[in-house]
Amino acid sequence: MDDVAFLAATELARKVKSKEISCVELLQHYLDRVDRFNGELNAIVVDIREQAIGDARRADAAIAKGENLGPLHGVPMTVKEAYNVVGTATTWGNPTWVENIPDSDAIPIRKLKAAGAVIFGKTNVPLMLGDFQSYNDIYGTTNNPFDLERTPGGSSGGSAAALAAGLTGLESGSDIGGSIRNPAHYCGIFGHKPTHDLVWMRGYSPPGKYYATPDISVVGPLARSAADLEAALRIMAGPDDIKARGYRLDLPNLGGRKLADLKVAVWKDDDLCRVSREVRGRVEAVAEACRHAGAAVDENARPNFDASRSSESFAWLLNATLASRLSDEQYAGLSAAVEQLDPNDQSPTAHNLRAQGASFREWSQVNELRHQLRWLWHEFFENHDVLIAPIMPTAAFPHDQRDFSERTITVDENSMPYFDQAFWAGLTGVSYLPSTVIPTGLNADGLPIGVQIVGPEYGDLTTIGVAKLLEAEGFSFTPPEAYC
Repeated sequence: MDDVAFLAATELARKVKSKEISCVELLQHYLDRVDRFNGELNAIVVDIREQAIGDARRADAAIAKGENLGPLHGVPMTVKEAYNVVGTATTWGNPTWVENIPDSDAIPIRKLKAAGAVIFGKTNVPLMLGDFQSYNDIYGTTNNPFDLERTPGGSSGGSAAALAAGLTGLESGSDIGGSIRNPAHYCGIFGHKPTHDLVWMRGYSPPGKYYATPDISVVGPLARSAADLEAALRIMAGPDDIKARGYRLDLPNLGGRKLADLKVAVWKDDDLCRVSREVRGRVEAVAEACRHAGAAVDENARPNFDASRSSESFAWLLNATLASRLSDEQYAGLSAAVEQLDPNDQSPTAHNLRAQGASFREWSQVNELRHQLRWLWHEFFENHDVLIAPIMPTAAFPHDQRDFSERTITVDENSMPYFDQAFWAGLTGVSYLPSTVIPTGLNADGLPIGVQIVGPEYGDLTTIGVAKLLEAEGFSFTPPEAYC
């Protein structure tokens, strides 16, 4: 029955509804695997199985009555620790927040539960969700199921590791600098970063009542199939209660088009963030699959802006957003550090500090640049359906828990600053674009490599639709042998 653990969530729901397996049996199967494998992975760090067993029993009772709870009826799933789930601490890996136990579920969690999902745990994150790795002083380190000595990614690293190892049926994470996409890439699964503000985020926040949607940040699904991404996104997406008075969700899709009908742009490398030969080769392989299927593929097409302009805007706006999460004491220290900067200091550290302490006028100027980028992307996607690109420059790297200032990443024979890796995520994230990561198989070391499919704003079902077409061409999930 271990093969059941790696089925798509939509297939699990079908089996439940057809009474091939009960909700309680399915949940228990995943719980048994958690008890067997999670010790070495440390992916699932919050256990709410007792509540989940009750939910599974109620889902079985609904089946007995002929009732359908929704597209995820009885599907066991976990969610990223940063979501508010009643009765569990939401810490973001921060020890000062261990007593933060919300009295209500986050809106995306409510929607998933209403669609029949049975949530039985929460998955690990880095401190304050700010790393390409997932470790913290509360829960410890999460390991990659393809190589325990390597990172599963971050900040949704526990999410990706749990899915890849067959410990859960579906996952929901978040992304501001690649936090859905780089774990999907490192763990060989599918992940979708939605268009900004497509999914109402309330309840995905630090302690307190927050009503505003953070800049750049989104929440979205991770899964073992592209069909699961679509099912989960349709459940989670939609306007908040105020917007819903006048707006309705009506996302375009491929409309029956095949790969042969598409115009595909390819951005396989860039001087601002060189990718490894093997990563570049996987982008080329996906492009070739599109070309072989009859798509019009253009490897030279680019939006009409300098990539450095986008990268600088992303870094500025990201740092300003992250600084908004600081405590009053931390922000006071930051402000003092900014005041002490030499006006002639143009180092990356100085730029980051200035962005973190930016005035509203300074933020608004960079925000204007960002919105100019949005319109240039809009013009680009009037002539192209999707863009294929890397998401990270290498496969998963070994754990590195040194101070950030000491870390680097080696790309082939060359070393680059650790956070330069965010280039490919920021290229699309800063401009609010949707992006779907697909697996392309394992490298010679047995490590997964993914690529991202980028589309225009609100083209989420288009990028997922292309992912479904490519999955049918063989770009599909490969389970790690140690967990089969």
